[in-house]
Amino acid sequence: MSYSGDTRVGGPADLRQLPHLTIAKLAVGPMDNNAYLLRCTATGEGLLIDAAAEADRILDLIGERGLARVVTTHRHQDHWQALAEVVGQTGARTVAHPADGDQLPVSVDEPVEHGTRVPLGECVLTVVHLRGHTPGSIALRYDDPEGRTHLFTGDSLFPGGVGRTWSDQDFRTLVADVEERVFGELDDDTWIYPGHGRDTTLGAERPKLSEWRERGW
Repeated sequence: MSYSGDTRVGGPADLRQLPHLTIAKLAVGPMDNNAYLLRCTATGEGLLIDAAAEADRILDLIGERGLARVVTTHRHQDHWQALAEVVGQTGARTVAHPADGDQLPVSVDEPVEHGTRVPLGECVLTVVHLRGHTPGSIALRYDDPEGRTHLFTGDSLFPGGVGRTWSDQDFRTLVADVEERVFGELDDDTWIYPGHGRDTTLGAERPKLSEWRERGW
């Protein structure tokens, strides 16, 4: 597998080819955000996760094949600075959790909840609501029928810990959701695509769960 998930702002996208889906990871903006372009290989339909910044580079990545949907993982501005322009240029439908949707610069066409299935051509993504980083933070789960699970976690899970929270209650809520809805349901070979920085796997992170709870962040 040539895909590494190691990208840098200004550099090319890293492309992963699965049997039924392609994943292109692009690093953008001053906060080194990750934007992910997913395409169904059978239909060519595209879905973008987080139109974070640098709309011109994201639009170049999308190209002439177009875009059906843009999913915003949460309401923080560094994850949607290019959203209005990308939607305006492509006509894509917008997807977000309603608890965060009113903080976005465009209206949400398709509000989603925990367990909602988001179609992508012949593929399906499942919404995982992970409360704590923001009230409406979501991850997107793709279960490859011929391989591992792939989880796009926004700012809720990174290599080395859960996302930032602003109170002890929010931290405990996020850790509980991550433990129950991610580590409790998915195998160790699940690949994690975070909102910033390098990828990881659940197997690499699982031994650290008790350390995260003890340190409180």
